[in-house]
Amino acid sequence: MNPPIRDWSAQRVWIIGASSGIGAALATQLLQRGAHVAVSARRAEALQAVVADHVDARALPFDFTDQTAFAAACDELFRNWGGIDLVVFCAGAYAPMRAWQLDANDIDRMLDINLRAPMAAAARLIPRLLKQGSGALAFVSSVAGFRGLPKAAAYGPTKAALINFAETLYLDLAPRGLSVFLINPGFVATPMTAANDFEMPALISPQQAAEEIIAGFGRGSFEIHFPRRFTHWLKLLRLLPYGLYFALVRRFTRL
Repeated sequence: MNPPIRDWSAQRVWIIGASSGIGAALATQLLQRGAHVAVSARRAEALQAVVADHVDARALPFDFTDQTAFAAACDELFRNWGGIDLVVFCAGAYAPMRAWQLDANDIDRMLDINLRAPMAAAARLIPRLLKQGSGALAFVSSVAGFRGLPKAAAYGPTKAALINFAETLYLDLAPRGLSVFLINPGFVATPMTAANDFEMPALISPQQAAEEIIAGFGRGSFEIHFPRRFTHWLKLLRLLPYGLYFALVRRFTRL
């Protein structure tokens, strides 16, 4: 559905949310494949550790929710690289939350990082990529956005909206020569999921997640979801009527 990306040599890739977890692992693996990689997040020292010893890498620390800072970093990359081939939005915020634990501050934080920031960033990037005549945007969402799940009262809706946004962008941009990728991981062992107090099925490492993402880019897939032994079951659950879906979720989560 997108032009496959298999040769990473000379690809100009910007990963936002790359100080740890999936973003850091993806940056490392793409650098090993010969890509030019810029990494961004708030923690400058962590970013420097990701790009250390790589001449084709640069660290651009900033707060993703600060659109003025994003615009400055974007301008710098276009000026120094002459363009950008792929932007991967990995930044995310998560707090496990039941309905009676809803917190307005946490809701705002997740909306800002998971949804508002990537939407605003896309609004700045898309005109430049259209003028460039090529490029790709990749959004890291989550299987938590497929349907309502316990402990995801705020996180799940932000990811569901991001899925819808990526689908809409694909419909608009693919005919105009731009690629859009939607990445829906299951459980990945990151500092973010360390907040969970339950057993996470089919848990994988950030390195495994990065390998799945790169394989998905190589296939040109619109949606890249993994691990499939887990995500296929969740996709089946999306097809069920509410009565059966709610009963199965309660049974398997024991909540």
